[in-house]
This record gives sequence, structure tokens and C-alpha cells, in this order.
Amino acid sequence: VPQLGPQLPTRLTQQPWHLLYSTGRDGFSLRTLYRSGARPDSPALLLIRDTEAQAFGAFSATAIRSSGGFYGTGETFLFSFCPELKVFRWTGRNDFFVKGDVNLLMVGGGSGRFGLWLDGDLHHGGSQPCETFDNETLSHREEFCIQDLELWGLA
Repeated sequence: VPQLGPQLPTRLTQQPWHLLYSTGRDGFSLRTLYRSGARPDSPALLLIRDTEAQAFGAFSATAIRSSGGFYGTGETFLFSFCPELKVFRWTGRNDFFVKGDVNLLMVGGGSGRFGLWLDGDLHHGGSQPCETFDNETLSHREEFCIQDLELWGLA
């Protein structure tokens, strides 16, 4: 979280963050992650470590929630720590920021590819280059197994 601070929108850089959800504490469930989410107007930071010890995730200016369609703003971005911090910001090509239901959470998209997706039991996910962020694959593999996942929100 400290390394990501300078990448966040200026209004959030001095705000205190706290852990809303952790697979180690709360179990592996997308439903539980949605229930643990912060206030609807609170930004969210999703941090993932896969079973190959790669760390990556997404920032959303709005809470991560279940939705019928895509939501979010151009402040949304993907990031990876493989091997150092890389941030992938909105390209302006589409507004496929965040979309989720009980079976799937997606961040970024276009042409049938998602910048980041997580399945409903939070055991598997994937990452592909997508039009929304023009990102690299966030993990070493396009599909990965999740070891740890955390959702952070503003205190």
C-alpha cells in the first residue's frame, strides 16, 4: 500500500487505509468480499498474490460491488509488482472499468479480454492485455491461482 500511495489520486494520498477483506481472515468468497466492501463512495484497492508469489491488483475510485454493468471512473488503474511497480492507467478507448456478479469480478476489458478477472470462489483468476488499460499480463501466466487477496478501503 505505501508504494502505491504516490500513484493514487492526489485527494487520497494522505488518507488512512484499512483492511476491509482478507482471504486469510475472511475465507475465499467473492460474495463475502462484496459484503465487506466500504461505503459506496469510498475508493478500493485490491491486492493479489498468486501461488507464484507475484503481486498485482487494481485501484477503483468507487467501492468494489456486484453490478449489472460496468461502473467506475477513469481514475481506475491496474498495477503489477513484477518485478517492480508498473501502473496501467485508463487509455480512454472504452469505459469497461469494473463489473462483477457472484461468479466473476472483472477489471478492464475489450475484445473479449479482461485486464483482470477473478472467479466467484477467489481461487482462480486471469489477466490479459486489454483496451481499457493497454496493460501487460499482470501475473507470469494469463491464468493464475490466488494465494492471498486483500481489499483495502479508506478508514
